[in-house]
Amino acid sequence: MPTLSGKTALLELLKQEGVRVMFGNPGTTELPLMDALAAEQELRYVLALQEAPAMAMADGYALASGGLAVVNLHVAPGLGNAMGMLYDAQKAGSPVLVTAGQHEQTFNFTEPLLWADLPRIAQPFVKWSHEVRRLEDLPLAIHRAAKTALAPPMGPVFLSLPGDVLTASAEIELGAPTRVAPRMRGDAAAIAVAAQLIARAERPVIMAGDAVPASGALAELVALAEAIGAPVWDEGMASRAMFPASNPLYRGSYARLPATIRGLLAEHDLLISIGADLFTLSLPGAVDPLPEGMKIVHMDTDPWELGKNYAEAASILADPKASLPELTAAVVAAQGPAGAARAATRLAAARADGIASLAKLRAAAEAASARSPIATLALMAAVAGMLPKNAVVIDETVSSGAGLRRLLASDDAQSFFGLRGGGIGWGLPAAIGAKLALPDRPVVALIGDGSAMYTIQGLWTAAHEKLQVVFVIINNHSYRILKQRTNAMQGLAAQTDRYVGMDLDNPRVDFVAVARGLGLAAERARTLAEVRDLLAAGLKADGPSLIEVEVERGWKPV
Repeated sequence: MPTLSGKTALLELLKQEGVRVMFGNPGTTELPLMDALAAEQELRYVLALQEAPAMAMADGYALASGGLAVVNLHVAPGLGNAMGMLYDAQKAGSPVLVTAGQHEQTFNFTEPLLWADLPRIAQPFVKWSHEVRRLEDLPLAIHRAAKTALAPPMGPVFLSLPGDVLTASAEIELGAPTRVAPRMRGDAAAIAVAAQLIARAERPVIMAGDAVPASGALAELVALAEAIGAPVWDEGMASRAMFPASNPLYRGSYARLPATIRGLLAEHDLLISIGADLFTLSLPGAVDPLPEGMKIVHMDTDPWELGKNYAEAASILADPKASLPELTAAVVAAQGPAGAARAATRLAAARADGIASLAKLRAAAEAASARSPIATLALMAAVAGMLPKNAVVIDETVSSGAGLRRLLASDDAQSFFGLRGGGIGWGLPAAIGAKLALPDRPVVALIGDGSAMYTIQGLWTAAHEKLQVVFVIINNHSYRILKQRTNAMQGLAAQTDRYVGMDLDNPRVDFVAVARGLGLAAERARTLAEVRDLLAAGLKADGPSLIEVEVERGWKPV
């Protein structure tokens, strides 16, 4: 066995696991790692200026690549800074190995500056959390962490790395990676029950979740939807493209409110969830999202999600790529000629409805295109109309992105990434990670002004790495979504028309000046024509650029 230092062994182990990019923000406890990187030729270290953007960059990289991402943080405050973005990674099921430097173990009993019990801090937001206490355990710890992060359902893991483990040397066996084969096939009896329920349904509806793109099963979901003539909605918080947007059965996303969901489902008699959560809500409501008596067929890679909030008529623990073809075949067999004819009629009607609703949305965008300041729906349509077919869109528009998912030509699983967890500040750095994972595809990030300020220092990393990303900052000078929801309470704020802590206009944030100060080309757009010109230039640029778009500030319902 070779004699290796812990810091050298760590890099070799990461390379064994396929890692070629590491994100981080170093401190004193990371110095052994940084020293090892000085002689490293294969592994690229991407510097972020704070741990929150570093964590979101790794999340974006993991989502876009489908492989293991690694981020290294600095002891307790660094891990604390990253926790909001780690929550987002957990909700998105991103396979990220989160590491943090720890003080040397002989020192820790004294509770030195910055020390804390790191695995306990990380534990609520990861699949596995551990501190490596001996160099001899480092290979097994890295391999176990990578295997766990990538095993279905995927998600982040955490390792604390004390300094003495990284500086020690010993004869150690590095071992080899293990991968859990992801193609779980569903129980045959459960699939048979589901097929009978679907074949008998008169008005089925499908909700698609992250498990579909994670398993590469968009085509398989299309086959099921077309076989039964069902419209397809995204789950409430979508982190990826779950159904081809060009397919007229696609309906986009829905508001995460109980009454909205109930109204949508009231038109149907069977809910089919393929990896979609039931339901992630933003606010409570007076009604339950699920109409009384509605039956549920649910397929997911995560047993926790099956039957979590509602009793289900058929719950199938399975990988969609492996089991959707079996389910579709069983449904077709159960339908028979008469059922197939009814499904064909539904399919024609659902396609016509999809085409008509999209045309109505585009007409509304066109009608709003002359407004000044820019209407957000018109902005979404203008951006969507400018993008090449292979574009990757990162969406953290929050309150400004209504209609975006329908308007985008996002037909593959890597064409769209959204804020799954809801912790804002994710989108700007996630776009950097996505670009590093997909260097040959144009990346455009649509970010609200409030969201952008959570991780604005991520722009420096984009400039430093010379990444061709176009950041579109949608500036309404407020936390508009908070105004909308406070107004909906019909309390004191609505009576006085005074919304405390929700305006960003005294002084206004100058995103153009901030971006230029961090090394980007940046301009401000006040018309759709200027947006189109600046976006076209940004897509041709050699490095990152930022477009600040002044949009209308109205937020009250009309």
